[in-house]
Amino acid sequence: MAPSGSRSVDCWRVLYWIPVLFICVIVAWSYYAYVVQLCIETIENMGEKIVYLLAYHVLFIMFVWSYWQTIFTKPMNPLKEFHLSHSDKELLEREDRRESQQDILRRIAKDLPIYTRTMSGAVRYCELCLLLKPDRCHHCSACEKCILKMDHHCPWVNNCVGFSNYKFFMLFLAYSLLYCLFVSATDLQYFIQFWTVDGKTHERLIKYLNGLPDTQAKFHIMFLFFAASTFSVSLAFLFAYHCWLVCKNRSTLEAFRAPAFQHGPDKNGFSLGMNKNFRQVFGDEKKYWLLPIFSSLGDGCSFPTCLANPDPEQPSSPTGHNPSIKSAGESHQFPPKPLRESQSRLINNTQSEGIEDRDKQGTSNPALTVEKET
Repeated sequence: MAPSGSRSVDCWRVLYWIPVLFICVIVAWSYYAYVVQLCIETIENMGEKIVYLLAYHVLFIMFVWSYWQTIFTKPMNPLKEFHLSHSDKELLEREDRRESQQDILRRIAKDLPIYTRTMSGAVRYCELCLLLKPDRCHHCSACEKCILKMDHHCPWVNNCVGFSNYKFFMLFLAYSLLYCLFVSATDLQYFIQFWTVDGKTHERLIKYLNGLPDTQAKFHIMFLFFAASTFSVSLAFLFAYHCWLVCKNRSTLEAFRAPAFQHGPDKNGFSLGMNKNFRQVFGDEKKYWLLPIFSSLGDGCSFPTCLANPDPEQPSSPTGHNPSIKSAGESHQFPPKPLRESQSRLINNTQSEGIEDRDKQGTSNPALTVEKET
């Protein structure tokens, strides 16, 4: 017999799907109301009917496709390089002094491309996952794991929106907004006609109660317009907000609390300019921009930034450069698996732009403290 604790957890996981089920029911009803009741039963002009149906199904397919990808794309977790090894875990458990534990974590952190810190200046460490958090990575209490470039946990998709599916989430917002606007615009004239044929609203309601043959179609047309218009307003604000985040290269979490670097918090720490910020999410290949196919740049564990100083714990070269930061003509040390040419170009170009400034300023060497963070 399964323990009661596991049954309660499974019950909660089932409840998490209720918002997704609600959206699916609304979308299925809107399909029936628009295709059957409006286009087939109400619209008489054959040319108008064909144009509406073709345009509607294009938007419907793209909307459902992007929604599906957002829901069922698994969030990416940190690579094994960021996890503590078995020996490091034993060392950490045996040490009682905080300073000794910090030395162990500092030794691990110096070989990783980590530039963000906690607000107190310590390396970000997750006690639950037993790993050093990569830049822009956060622990999700709902998913019970660390998520790369976590934006937020969305109940409407029952999934974490992060590096692996943020592009899909953006396309989902875009196509759902276009879907609602298209339905509202094409349904508007028939919605108005429903209320203005005889100019008497109460007679329309009486006919509804009497169950006249055309009542069902008019009921769907009326509420289809209301639903589409309402969702259009909320989606427009949400989509505009996330477009702003993409242009600034911020996540929702970073918009509320700026990422902290060695020199302190900086809300524009990962911004590379609007063009590069956009390409970091949607990729360099334009043919994939409007399709819910993964094309984001990078691996989710390391991100180019023009503000992060070289890690003082890493050995410096004779010229004062950090050996882990290379020029545009050299390969990127991390991640271990090779990047696509477009990904490498974005990272290398950004790094080479900041090397000249670092040559002039020199390498700072503040004391690095490490503390645990959940």
